[in-house]
Amino acid sequence: MSNEIEIGRGKRGRRAYSFDDIAVVPSRRTRDPKDVSVEWQIDAYHFELPILAAPMDSVMSPATAVALGNHGGLGVLDLEGLWTRYESPEALLAEIRGLPAGEATRRMQEIYAEPIKPELITQRLKEVRAAGVTVAGALSPQRTQEYYQTVVDAGVDLFVIRGTTVSAEHVSGNAEPLNLKRFIYELDVPVVVGGASTYTAALHLMRTGAAGVLVGFGGGAAHTTRVGLGIHAPMATAVSDVAAARRDYLDESGGRYVHVIADGGVGHSGDVVKAIACGADAVMLGAALARASEAPGQGWHWGPEAHHHALPRGERVEVGTAGTLEQVLFGPSSSADGTSNLVGALRRAMATTGYSDLKEFQRVEVVVSPYQPR
Repeated sequence: MSNEIEIGRGKRGRRAYSFDDIAVVPSRRTRDPKDVSVEWQIDAYHFELPILAAPMDSVMSPATAVALGNHGGLGVLDLEGLWTRYESPEALLAEIRGLPAGEATRRMQEIYAEPIKPELITQRLKEVRAAGVTVAGALSPQRTQEYYQTVVDAGVDLFVIRGTTVSAEHVSGNAEPLNLKRFIYELDVPVVVGGASTYTAALHLMRTGAAGVLVGFGGGAAHTTRVGLGIHAPMATAVSDVAAARRDYLDESGGRYVHVIADGGVGHSGDVVKAIACGADAVMLGAALARASEAPGQGWHWGPEAHHHALPRGERVEVGTAGTLEQVLFGPSSSADGTSNLVGALRRAMATTGYSDLKEFQRVEVVVSPYQPR
């Protein structure tokens, strides 16, 4: 049965669903939340939590990356952010937080015009490594060729290539594009790439040798991509489509498993639950972790799209503070809005529906919800 809808006589569109459009259904069995495992592993790296922090200056500093690592997650540093442009960016972070709404974009463009300093990339990654946690850093596809050797030499464990969208077949008449397949083959560390939002795009990324694929396009709290470019990928459908590509690539490759990481639109605990229910192995969180009191944004949140020099596709938004990082992850929570105790909520959802680990929970039944829960 087709789910295409007629937009007009000359255009049809496939119905797609966001996390708010679906709900998880209990089964015949329930479990004790203490018996539920939320561990996951990518390549040789094992994590107690299926949570990666988005590489955004409002979310991750070297210190918060270490803190998240100590809690069992993975902090990913933005290697094109303030921490690699300025020796001491704390004053600039405070300035960004205090900017009037009408001046924020212009001033952020000025602040981020400072050149990236390779020696600061090395310094920041070594700060994280010195703490004994897994080290991850992110570059955009446009900067990867220029700085990847610096990143690898600094001792990164996981390398993230993250853009609004990343394809295995970028066409350019102005410069030689990044050859992902060759690049990943020659690299000695596992690579996570994205965003991708369709079955075909994800399948091509998996064929490059990537260890993981980020799923999402312009769906985060600080994105304005739908308004600016008219492009948007509702996340429940996108994650499900990419999970199908993972399944088919597993057969095609003779057993090579590529991890699916939901990246965008995962702002509350229920979204984490539904992302994994749709097939994600883990989630990359931005706004959800920006609400921690230790986050550099101190209740404000922005991504690299917010200060693009020519076409900003994001904005600085106020997300508030929900508690310490530990409270955001593990509680106790003093509110019922899904902004704290994210891991406890995931455990309880899995226990309530009778599943003991994340792989099992990917098979949980979901329905299209007839109402908007928030």
